[in-house]
Amino acid sequence: MTTPLPSPASTLPLLFLLLLLLLHPFPAIANLHNLRTKSLKLPPTHSTKPTEFFEVTKPISLPNTIPCIHHIFTHDFASTFVKPPFLTNYTPPSHCPSSHGFSKIVLEWNATCKGRQFDRIFGLWLGGVELLRSCTAEPRPNGILWTVRKDVTKYSSSLLSKRRQDLAVFLGNIVDGTYTGIYHVNVSIYFYPASGENSGGGGNSKAADLILPISRNVENLNDGLWFQIENSSTRIESSEFTIPSNAYRAVLEVYVSPHQDDEFWYTNYPNDYIVANNLTSTPGNGPFREVVVSLDGVITVGAVWPFTVIYTGGINPLLWRPISGIGSFDLPTYDIELTPVLGNLLDGKAHSLGFSVTNGLSVWFVDANLHLWVDREGEKTTEGKLVAHGSELGLTSDANFTGLNGKFETGASRWVSTEGWVKSSNGNITTRFDQRFSYSNSMEMGKGGDSQRVKQRCNVSDKVSFSGGGPSLRSTNRFSVELYTDSKAGRNNTVLLETRLALGLGNRRFRGGKEVSRLGNLQRARGEMVVQGDLVSGGFGATKQWYNYGGEEEEEEEDGSEKCYFRDVSSKNYTIVHDRQGIKCHK
Repeated sequence: MTTPLPSPASTLPLLFLLLLLLLHPFPAIANLHNLRTKSLKLPPTHSTKPTEFFEVTKPISLPNTIPCIHHIFTHDFASTFVKPPFLTNYTPPSHCPSSHGFSKIVLEWNATCKGRQFDRIFGLWLGGVELLRSCTAEPRPNGILWTVRKDVTKYSSSLLSKRRQDLAVFLGNIVDGTYTGIYHVNVSIYFYPASGENSGGGGNSKAADLILPISRNVENLNDGLWFQIENSSTRIESSEFTIPSNAYRAVLEVYVSPHQDDEFWYTNYPNDYIVANNLTSTPGNGPFREVVVSLDGVITVGAVWPFTVIYTGGINPLLWRPISGIGSFDLPTYDIELTPVLGNLLDGKAHSLGFSVTNGLSVWFVDANLHLWVDREGEKTTEGKLVAHGSELGLTSDANFTGLNGKFETGASRWVSTEGWVKSSNGNITTRFDQRFSYSNSMEMGKGGDSQRVKQRCNVSDKVSFSGGGPSLRSTNRFSVELYTDSKAGRNNTVLLETRLALGLGNRRFRGGKEVSRLGNLQRARGEMVVQGDLVSGGFGATKQWYNYGGEEEEEEEDGSEKCYFRDVSSKNYTIVHDRQGIKCHK
């Protein structure tokens, strides 16, 4: 269980970043899941200074105003596994009022830890609305620290609500004679006042007017507020909700994270390979997963084909010290446009949103936030009926193996489309939401099952079109992972575990047919571990990352000016050996 300044890196076009993955495949995961059960004891370090861990991402664009700092809590997470979430009362920052509202709100998570501990997944919810899902860093004897800063402006309706709300944090940690690391956490929220000229709609006119939690109730929980989906054939988790009668737009923001038998889902063996080789303790169901979102148990309104987030203890923990895996400190969310289905929701009755995981094993943590925009000039939105289309999942597989050696090819595709209209004071607007997915996974087992090579590609395209209501919105994503692992018997009952990894993310966003942002993010890592029993007696990890972003900061910049950020950074064995970054754009 688990649980983000000047090389001309920005001169690397996005296409070249992605081609690095395509042109340089890595030549075993012999068995990542079994390795997870080991208690890894790293050799002692000679350094006395705490190590600062970080995830590479672009800095948050901030306004030229002085923020008001609202400290939320200080807490130590020790023996918190299978116990209720930590709760604290939350109230908006009365000590820093702003007559024009707030143009930017930033959540800051600061944590330290010393000793020995696995990575732990954690979530933070305000009134049931999830604000952050993240993974802890794994400590070392001399201590570590890390900070996560997240732009939470889109949650302003919850953060500024005057109703009483509990802020809940679940970080399931274990402290005993073996695991000694206690996570010492401080959380604050920075409220940046808006100036008069860029205020409007409470300081952020694009944020939703209301956010409904699609999650579990915090009462009587000994876990997080996420749903736990353990078996694809029997588990569909759902939550009921009722929306205001004057809502005119709805977007569902979905949080997902895989754990236990599905933490490395993209490496899972096909069931026939497992049965043929009597690998009864090995996770199966193949390497394809998707989260399907349904309305009232009948209509498929969207799907999530997730990015392959690798937590800080994943594959080889030495790879992620101090550079964390892409998305591990701020797990990505996935938006599904629900405006086309408002015709089914604006009847004053309770409805439900359900989640299932195709081929899923134990366990996936899934919940969502329903962002709603309401017509302040009207009491009732007139709605049209939904037109829903969608293909069945197209899933193909081919296996060719003899004993423990063989090759497996898996492919998948799907499309989902919904269309409907609403009439409010904004006019009569027809909204159409389209999703297109394609996927391929090539897996090869060798050396009697001791080596594994995985190459996976996933392409996701989302488009929201408004007839009579503004420019269309489109995004394209490419997720890539290439992994080679090998295990070899060493001297004195040791095992040498070798890893080669490439992890890539490409994103482009368009508004009205014009590209407004582009991102290329690529990590390459290699490492070795010498394991004896539950002791890592030696090894190394080296990671190199290229990050390149360019685009409009449409939330703040009315002139459409382009903002850029690039970073080229490398580490080896807890030490940064190269780091160049900057903000100059190279087209």
